[in-house]
Amino acid sequence: MVLREVPVENIARPLGRNEVIGLLFRLTIFGAVTYFTIKWMVDAIDPTRKQKVEAQKQAEKLMRQIGVKNVKLSEYEMSIAAHLVDPLTMQITWRDIAGLDEVITELKETVILPVQKRHLFQGSRLLQPPKGVLLYGPPGCGKTLIAKATAKEAGFRFINLQPSTLTDKWYGESQKLAAAVFSLAVKLQPSIIFVDEIDSFLRSRSSSDHEATAMMKAQFMSLWDGLDTDHHCQVIIMGATNRPQDLDSAILRRMPTRFHINQPSMRQREQILKLILEDESVDLSVNLLDVAKETDGFSGSDLREMCRDAALLCVRDFVHTQSDSPSEDFIRPIHQSDLEKAIGGSLPTMQNVIGVTNVSVHVSLLTPRLSAVRWWQLGTVTLPPQVNPWLH
Repeated sequence: MVLREVPVENIARPLGRNEVIGLLFRLTIFGAVTYFTIKWMVDAIDPTRKQKVEAQKQAEKLMRQIGVKNVKLSEYEMSIAAHLVDPLTMQITWRDIAGLDEVITELKETVILPVQKRHLFQGSRLLQPPKGVLLYGPPGCGKTLIAKATAKEAGFRFINLQPSTLTDKWYGESQKLAAAVFSLAVKLQPSIIFVDEIDSFLRSRSSSDHEATAMMKAQFMSLWDGLDTDHHCQVIIMGATNRPQDLDSAILRRMPTRFHINQPSMRQREQILKLILEDESVDLSVNLLDVAKETDGFSGSDLREMCRDAALLCVRDFVHTQSDSPSEDFIRPIHQSDLEKAIGGSLPTMQNVIGVTNVSVHVSLLTPRLSAVRWWQLGTVTLPPQVNPWLH
């Protein structure tokens, strides 16, 4: 193959104006095609790209709702901001919680008041709001309700943090997301970072933990209360769990204010029943004290489901009455017999735990302020044959 000789004068000759414009145009087109091709490939290999775009739109909408303006957020902070909850949209208040008056009073005194009346406590280090609040106790007893009511009544910005939000396929991204949680909370302070079932996220560390998980926990704890933490910021971490024994000791140290939300007593169950049936059609002969005595071991959630079953019995009677006499068009009120029948068909949540016998967990580190209980005894769980036939 013989190469065609190029005249020397064509090599030395400077490019003309049209040739320069054509060359720049071709380079621009090539660069644009290359950029969009690479961008498309990166988006194609990232399965969470669509969710991130939707999260950014949701975050911008929530920021407008809570009245946050002129605050610049990074990409990671936008991902966390998608989990903001507007306190004004919350329907839970202190009046919606029955039987926990002592816990509510102490929450108002130790958590809400130091933030709302900050000028009264500026000269004291001991009277500053706590960095962490732990709500622990059996399931269905009102831990999450208390967290929602606290954010509602105090007017704090509420970040409902889910552990899945901090996980990412790329190395190092989880640590950046953990840092974004606190940087966003500082920009929106006063704020509450609520972690439900915190034991699944910040459980005790061990040598078998994955490297990414261990680094994320270390980053989270360092930003929570570490060397660079601003002790004057109004950011509170609130966690709820029914397995406090699984929490890391360093996490417990960062949550000095702890409330034991135990199963309701007979007096508390009566108050809960009054609240549940407050707006319902109930016969005047119903004695809630007798119902409270018969529901020993029921949680607040169990009582609500029991009352719902009793109300459904009224609806069932209405359906049968309609088939016999269509002229009657009203649902009868709830009677004492309906509640007793619903109690007979219900089981407390703690009795649904299969195979737990004589279990006692030492939680001396979790000594609550309102109770002298140091041993969390689940006791002997006895299940009827129809629930767990293979144990009988």
